[in-house]
Amino acid sequence: MTESTENQSPIDTEALLLMLRRKEGNWVGWGKACQQLQKAGLNPQDIFEGTGFEPIQQNQIIVGAQVFDSMIRVGIAPATEAHYQRMGSDSLYELRILSHEDRAATADYLCNRNIDSAGSKEIAKAFKEFSYMRQPPDGFTHHPGDAIAYQYWRYIKQQVDLTEKTRLIARGLMFAHSQEARSQIEKLLTSLTAPSQKLAPALPIYRLESDEELPRTIPLAGMFPVSSSVLADVPQISATGSFQIIKNNWAGGWVTFPGWGVLCKAEDPVAIIGDLENLPFKMSNQPPETIVVLDRSVTEWNEFSYFAIDRDGKIAIEWFDTVPDVPILAKLVLVIHPKRPIDPDNPKDLWELED
Repeated sequence: MTESTENQSPIDTEALLLMLRRKEGNWVGWGKACQQLQKAGLNPQDIFEGTGFEPIQQNQIIVGAQVFDSMIRVGIAPATEAHYQRMGSDSLYELRILSHEDRAATADYLCNRNIDSAGSKEIAKAFKEFSYMRQPPDGFTHHPGDAIAYQYWRYIKQQVDLTEKTRLIARGLMFAHSQEARSQIEKLLTSLTAPSQKLAPALPIYRLESDEELPRTIPLAGMFPVSSSVLADVPQISATGSFQIIKNNWAGGWVTFPGWGVLCKAEDPVAIIGDLENLPFKMSNQPPETIVVLDRSVTEWNEFSYFAIDRDGKIAIEWFDTVPDVPILAKLVLVIHPKRPIDPDNPKDLWELED
């Protein structure tokens, strides 16, 4: 655990600023000096004005120095240590996302291959993703070179263009560390001259995204006029599963609508075919046929709804301003009209279509 600022020995701020201004020592020491100054309360802008080290550069060498120290604790090759004491803060900065052990292995690999900071960033990212696997894929070892080679191996298999595929194979072979990894990529090289295999077609997949895309299927009681006894004979149905599957042998027929909210809320819906002559209101441009949906689960009166009642043995749809003196059979939940055909000779119809 890092000691608190109060328990740390006081630092010579002016001496550290002078060292940075003169660039004495190496970048690792500069990074540690910048970190000490920031912990002492100097902000990056103050340090920049006193030393010439820009804030973004301070961050890079501070993090790079921390990565360097963690690698030394794990153990790296003497040549790697000597190399990164002189240069490479930008490369080590990219290794911050790796574990201490993986940092050390990657630093040795970068030094041996003379790979710059751009390559360091690419390898660090690939090695990080590679380390998430419980065990390395067949033919690839837990090594930064094999990690980036595996990434190229995947890219090659996804690539169709022959020129780009050849380029990726060359890159993968350049990075591969183990002979097994090289063999895996070389197999892809030999497959370039093999007859191409036909790819299986894409599956015709569609995902239902909204509730309205799930249908609501309703049993049909018949066509007006309908006997009141028939309404009671229609079975109550329930749909199951993600696709609202219905299993029922009702012979009276079925009608299906989009999963509108008002239909989904109906607990025991029944549909009846009729026309607006069977409804207690009139409309202009009445369609020749309509469907009414009743919910048999609602038999308690309220002044805001229409209800189905028995009139001389037949179902009637009525509105009551007070509690009716006859039993309520069901609540009217929806009146559905068929799609209205567009009359091309009627300018109003054309205007509504365009709108």
